Amino acid sequence: MSVGATVGVEEEFHLVDPDTGELTSGARRLLAADPEAAEGAEAELRLSMIETASAVCHSLDELRTDLAAARAKLSAAAGRAGLAIAGCGTVPDSGTGRGAVFPHPRYEWMADQYRRLVDEHQVCATQVQVGVPDRDLAVRLMAHLRPWLPVLLAMSGSSPLFQHTDTGYASYRTVAISRWPTTGPPPLVDSAKEYDEAVTALVDSGVICDPGMIYFDVRPSARYPTLEIRVADACPLLDDVVLIAALARALVRTAASQESEEVPAYPLHRAATWRAARSGLDDGLVHPLTWLAVPAEEAVEALLTHVRSDLEDRGEWDEVRSLTTALLARGTSARRQRTALEAGRDLTGVVAAVVAETNA
Repeated sequence: MSVGATVGVEEEFHLVDPDTGELTSGARRLLAADPEAAEGAEAELRLSMIETASAVCHSLDELRTDLAAARAKLSAAAGRAGLAIAGCGTVPDSGTGRGAVFPHPRYEWMADQYRRLVDEHQVCATQVQVGVPDRDLAVRLMAHLRPWLPVLLAMSGSSPLFQHTDTGYASYRTVAISRWPTTGPPPLVDSAKEYDEAVTALVDSGVICDPGMIYFDVRPSARYPTLEIRVADACPLLDDVVLIAALARALVRTAASQESEEVPAYPLHRAATWRAARSGLDDGLVHPLTWLAVPAEEAVEALLTHVRSDLEDRGEWDEVRSLTTALLARGTSARRQRTALEAGRDLTGVVAAVVAETNA
């Protein structure tokens, strides 16, 4: 299998009351009430969250079809359980402690150790799995991807609301998770052995309980021959999920084609990530190559230029260009949520709009 031959997506969703928009601890009820319809869905840290995983796909059309079917199936199961799903990084109730911790020893250990971080951990992401059969190569490619990941984050921003307030951020999810000790940029190592030794050291230190608690922006999967790109917010619109997945895969394939080239140090990763979380596409971003502040659209165009050859070779360029143009025109979910608030819509109405987009 060649690098980037396959792609898959894991989507996390909030479970909310369809009438009030409030978080609801309904994951077990959903999974138990309709096991067949909920097939492929898994509980998360909080009972007010649920995750789905796509099949291993080869084309963007295949991925879109699979994700649409999974969303429809989950939404129907949620509806029968008196719930609705919202695909966004945060909802207004995020950070308020609503939604009990899922009753599992692992999650209970996390709640005991991390206390307030778990209390406030009601955030959802889009995680892209790109096939990389050589684990050593997957580890080396992480350094090539780092400068580009903040742009993906900016394009996905969908979490302006937290604890019932507008935070001023496009992705407050990013700020919330940055308090955990194993988030952010991965270590710069040259082999899977070095990476695994670092993970083992973290487990042995007692700071985390298992390798699953590694939440780096990009990481080699502990279970599959894939590289996981984990920087993006959950996205309500399926078009945006497909776009993020397409760009993530193109970045991995482009990195593999340039793997022998020296990777310059990138000391601005955290700063660029903060800028992307703060601004989304509504203000400046850090240019991935020049490190200068530039308009968001210029940073996005730099990303497209970087991966264009790969996308053209695989017949994906026209779709990615079209999806990007549409995103730049309508803005991120964060912008739409904020615009709705400024127009006088209440928080319940904002959640209802996100739910509607998730089910479109």
